[in-house]
Amino acid sequence: MTVTLPRVSIIGLGPGGPDLVTSGTLAEIARVPVRFGRTRRHPAASVLGEASWFDGRYETAATMDEVYRQIADAVVEAACIEGEVLYAVPGAPAVAERTVQLLLAEDRVECTLHSAMSFLECAWTRLGVDPIATSVRVVDGHQFAADAAGERGPLLVCQCDSPLVLSEIKLAVEEWPEEPIVVLQRLGLPDEHVFEVSWADLDRDVAADHLTSIFIPQLASPVGFELQQFEELVRVLRDGCPWDAEQTSLSLRKYLLEECYELLEAIEAYEPETGEGAEEFCEELGDVLFQVFFHARIAAEDGWFTIADVARTVHDKLRARHPHVFDGSPVKDLAELAVNWHAAKASEKQRDSVFDGIPAELPALL
Repeated sequence: MTVTLPRVSIIGLGPGGPDLVTSGTLAEIARVPVRFGRTRRHPAASVLGEASWFDGRYETAATMDEVYRQIADAVVEAACIEGEVLYAVPGAPAVAERTVQLLLAEDRVECTLHSAMSFLECAWTRLGVDPIATSVRVVDGHQFAADAAGERGPLLVCQCDSPLVLSEIKLAVEEWPEEPIVVLQRLGLPDEHVFEVSWADLDRDVAADHLTSIFIPQLASPVGFELQQFEELVRVLRDGCPWDAEQTSLSLRKYLLEECYELLEAIEAYEPETGEGAEEFCEELGDVLFQVFFHARIAAEDGWFTIADVARTVHDKLRARHPHVFDGSPVKDLAELAVNWHAAKASEKQRDSVFDGIPAELPALL
């Protein structure tokens, strides 16, 4: 016996106004009376006619992934009631649409994707770039640190819809590229805007909106793959694990202390000449690193600093404390190095004594 599943017809509204919506899409809209749209914030939204929209989900959900899952669930539930529904997304359904991927993975409904024009066709035209000949990779701005890991460019970064996203993209790259970045906004619309901006001004001079993408011709050095993956893992754990989600910097103190003591034990047991204990040493270093990333993640959620700020702060501090390495300042011996180090530290912290700033609860470890 053949079981007929509820159907979801998935269409794309194209990258711009109603003139870029395909005739096949218009025919499908006319055929299916029960219609849903992911967002009304699209210049061609009017072609959908009478429809239900999911813009309100963006205001109530805690994360973007939760928004997309709620939308997909709502579409599936409606299809199970109505038998068949239409679901419209910006651009093309198969390009940078998380809700579509969630719907295709559903076993409760049968999904049909209809071809549509995406923003990519407009982007290649405006850039004058052949994406195949130049091996351009398209990545999601919300996942730039993870998706662009190990890449040197060229990259077309879509969904750069807020200053925060642009700032995170900017800080994910250690060595900023000298070549200007091309900003593409509202392609295919009367107020289309294509211009260049320096990497330093990426999050300052760009008024980001939901139709903003950027083209990065080349990166001076690839985004650090392992650390970016690790940062993404910490974020996912924070969002998805109930225990991780309820932690605070204060509640993590005892775990940080435990990991530091375990690291000290691993150092004591490590034999650098034979390599004995190296695996344990590496593991304990990783556990302490997790604590650093976890605390930085919590601080980032509170709006104070990110792991990039942590790395940049210690980078700048160590560079300033090593003028003999970076500025060619002469130094006689290790004793003078130690004097200069403590002098620089006292100047930075505005301390009168080397004992200032030592935690009162510091145990006698050495």
